[in-house]
Formats: sequence, C-alpha cells, structure tokens
Amino acid sequence: MPRRTRRPAHIAMAGIPAVSHVMPSLEVIRELVSRGHRVTYANDPRVDGLVAGTGAEPVHYTSTLPVDDHSWPEDPAAALDVFLDDAIAALPQVRRAYRDDRPDLFLYDIAAYPARVLAETWGIPAVQLSPTYVAWKGHEEEVGALPGVGAHYARFGAWLAGQGVRLGAEEFTGRPRRVLALIPRAMQPFAGTVDPRVVDFVGPCFGDRAEQGEWHSPAGAEGKRTLLVSMGTSFTDLPGFYRECLRAFGSLPGWHVVLQVGGATDLGALGPIPDNTEVHRWVPQLAILKRASAFVTHAGMGGAAEGLYCGVPMIAVPQFGDQFVNAETLRDHGVARRIDTDEASAERLRAALEELTSSPEVAARLAGLRAGLRGEGGAERAADLIEAEIGEG
Repeated sequence: MPRRTRRPAHIAMAGIPAVSHVMPSLEVIRELVSRGHRVTYANDPRVDGLVAGTGAEPVHYTSTLPVDDHSWPEDPAAALDVFLDDAIAALPQVRRAYRDDRPDLFLYDIAAYPARVLAETWGIPAVQLSPTYVAWKGHEEEVGALPGVGAHYARFGAWLAGQGVRLGAEEFTGRPRRVLALIPRAMQPFAGTVDPRVVDFVGPCFGDRAEQGEWHSPAGAEGKRTLLVSMGTSFTDLPGFYRECLRAFGSLPGWHVVLQVGGATDLGALGPIPDNTEVHRWVPQLAILKRASAFVTHAGMGGAAEGLYCGVPMIAVPQFGDQFVNAETLRDHGVARRIDTDEASAERLRAALEELTSSPEVAARLAGLRAGLRGEGGAERAADLIEAEIGEG
C-alpha cells in the first residue's frame, strides 16, 4: 500500500530537458505522488512523455539547452555558460509559474538553477537531486582553476546578486544546502570526503520500466548467454564501432548479442548481421540487463549504475564528459575493462569479454557492489528524506 503522510504537500521539481537528467529522478517523483503529495514538474515540453507516467503535473518553460543536436562546447567554461544562459532565460518563466502557487519544497536537478534562486529568495526549503557526482573536498578549487571559469563565476555572481541571492556563484553551484545523490556511492569520486551532513547517497531509483517494454530471448537463443551492446542515447552514430562489435561477438559460440544503435546510425552501414545478433534502434535496457551476462556500454552514469545493479561485468567505451571518469572507476573496482573507441578492435573487445566473464574475482566484486547498491534505499528512502525536509508544518 502507498505510504500516506499526515500533511500532503506541494512539492515542485525543476529539471532540464536531458534524458540522462530526467530519468534518474522519475521514481522518486512517482513515490512522492503515491504518498499523497501534489507534485508539479517544471521542464521543457520536450520531456512531457517521460514525466507523464509519474502523476506529476507539468509546468512548462522553454529551454535553450542544445539537447537535440548535442552541440555542446568542448571548452569547459563555455559549457558552463550554456547552462547559465539557459537559467537566465528560464528563471522568469519558472517564477511566473509559481508566483501564485508557491510550493512547500523545491526539488531541483543540478543544472536547474532557477529553482534554487526561487527557494533562496522566497525562503522555501530545497533539495538537490543529483543524477551524477556531488562536490567533494577540493572540487571547487579544481573547477575554479580551469581557464575561463573565473569570468564565468563573475558573470554568474552578478546575475545572482541581481536576483537578490546572497550567495556567491561558487557556493551556489558547488555547495547545495541539501543533496540526495541518485547514483551508487561506489561511483562517486572521493566519496570519503563528501559531507554526510549535506549529502545522502540513496542510489539509483529504478522502477519496473514496464512502459519501455519487456525482452525475452528469441527462439534458438535459449541456454545462451546474452551480451548487450548499448551506447546510450546521445553519442550513438558509431557505425565503425558497431561493425567491430559484430566481428568480435557475432561468431562467439554460446552467446546471443543484442545491439542497440540509436537513431543516427545508418543500418545499411553495419554490413551483414550475424545469426546470433539482433539489432534495434532502441531496447528496454534494464529489462535486458536483468538477464544479461555482459554489457558493452559508453559508461554513462545511468548505464553504469544499471550494470552494477544487475551485477553484470562491463566493457566501458566512453564517449563524452564524465563517461571517461566512470569508465576508470568501474575498472578500478575490478568489474570492467576500459577500451577507447579508436582502440576498440574486434580482437580487444573479444578478449575483454572472455576475460571478464571467466573470472571468479570479477563475479565476487560484482556481487559485493550489487549488494551495497541495493542497500542504499532507492526511491522510498529518498521520499522519506524529502518528507523530513518538509516537516509537519
């Protein structure tokens, strides 16, 4: 039965229209709605389809983030400016939506700066839901030392001051008052230096994902081990890499391969598809991983967490941003091998698969990480902690 609170509250979630930022919090939103809270969700209409099943009421603003064409700047300071520009454009829209419907608490994504601005200026409690790393001791100094970041912080600080926020940019972005980390603690760099008074690791919050469909081994694959190859949703135009995967795994006896190629790849560029391989634009990833014996992944935080949750050894082929650090972290835990795209030959991929899936040590490490992750509490613990921030009023 859904848990009911003594005082249903209005909880406002603010996000950005990036799938990797929306998906991690959806089960938390669903859990809060099931407990009787009214939850509104401020985001661009582009993600309405993702949010609809949670029961949250949509609140729309128009985002300027380049989430459709992925034209993110390579320069770190320029990338930070893109998020600041989006916040400057979004704040008046979000303020207007909530001016006469103020929530009891704001939840907000790490890049949804308008929610924290409103929380600070309206005196409303706020909890950050982080789909990736949280700040560790020394993190601010590392970011501040990057070329151009000083000018970014100066501009950011001027904007905050103009909104009546009495925090500097570094404190505003790097030191939230309260954080729930929606990632496994095992994936957090320097986890021992994260302030436990501020941050709780609740782990990934997975639901049944029924809306994504189920997966079953096709006829003829019974008794075979399943290998999933999936490079996420953003950087998937990799026909050469996929051809190497087909060469590496298409002839392996005892294996059935599921290859997800995304929306950008020309299927004709893959060449002949081996009999033991099925190719799809998109697949229900978690449903497959629950049955899989190995996973070739770009090492995005969502994919890495799903692999650990299912206890599956991984071949990490990072493409962008934090994926490189994630790949190193998985390797350091002894449950993955990192192979960069330009080094991902069929021979190296096959050797990594055989090494990972034949090792008792890898299996034991995965079992330990899986147990730790599943003990972090997930959506129910996250909702408990959020309700504690609201109080009884």
